[in-house]
Amino acid sequence: MEYRPLGRTGVSVSSLCLGTMMFGPWGNEDRQDSIRIIHAALDAGITFVDTADVYSGGESERIVGEALKGRRDDVVLATKFFMPMSDNPNHRGGSRKWIMRAVEDSLQRLQTDYIDLYQVHRPSADTDVEETLGALSDLVAQGKVRSIGSSSYSASQIVEAQWAARERHLQRFVTEQPPYSLLVRGIEEDVLPTARRHGMGILTYSPLAGGWLSGRWRKDAAGSPTSSARPPARFDMSSPANQRKLDAVEELALLAEDAGISLIELALAFVIRHPAVTSAIIGPRTMEQLESQLSAADTVLSDELLDRIDEIVAPGTTINPDDNSYGATELAPRARRR
Repeated sequence: MEYRPLGRTGVSVSSLCLGTMMFGPWGNEDRQDSIRIIHAALDAGITFVDTADVYSGGESERIVGEALKGRRDDVVLATKFFMPMSDNPNHRGGSRKWIMRAVEDSLQRLQTDYIDLYQVHRPSADTDVEETLGALSDLVAQGKVRSIGSSSYSASQIVEAQWAARERHLQRFVTEQPPYSLLVRGIEEDVLPTARRHGMGILTYSPLAGGWLSGRWRKDAAGSPTSSARPPARFDMSSPANQRKLDAVEELALLAEDAGISLIELALAFVIRHPAVTSAIIGPRTMEQLESQLSAADTVLSDELLDRIDEIVAPGTTINPDDNSYGATELAPRARRR
């Protein structure tokens, strides 16, 4: 397992990060089995664990907290806030009011007194970034949070947040968590170079594109989402964009076979090969899935193989725009119509 600097924090993390969205009712409902998977990941050299308060309504954080008993200091622990946690309109978002409540809830569920990386799950259209950064800066000063990060921010939102932090003398986002895979390469054009210029670490999510690159979704065997949390539009086989994804997956699978590796290894090794990427978040639901993904940490893709990938999915291209999780509000009809 390779270990890399997490931006300019002075902290190093494994090139694979264990994502825990699938632990709990959204995926694996067997708590003890989920804990065994977490322990196996740590034993394999993974030192980076990512979760969120919204995953299974807090159950994922509870499972992680239980699994890390006695091993907390060996792990860089990341979690996120922002998504609705109840019907109360104030139990969500990037306001100071909610951040101060959300962090205490996460600390309790995680059974820890500090969070290494506390991330905003999504940018807020109705909260000034200065308010969010101000509240997070206070948490850093209090010792409850070590560093702060963003998730699914566009390049312009990254720049705005960095500018606000500098101008207001606030803590800045030191990481960004965007979607990135062989099928979702839009961030190569702007998000990755922008984050890199600001010295941010990048932990990418959905490197297997929600199962599309695990072999689950093929022309002769289209599966179904393993979690109700996944947007249905990404798996609608009547969509022309998804048909193009199936074509690309077939070509990528043959490419992996010719290279003597699995499609999973090809997909994960591609993500962590990008010089701007610190760590790729894997999200296994079972022990078998974890084991199939760990070997990617030692898989090296040749320049020739990378060139062949670029012929199948061009750099900076996201085949189905529904797979992007940023920029949606800017292009919504209400934003571009008078």
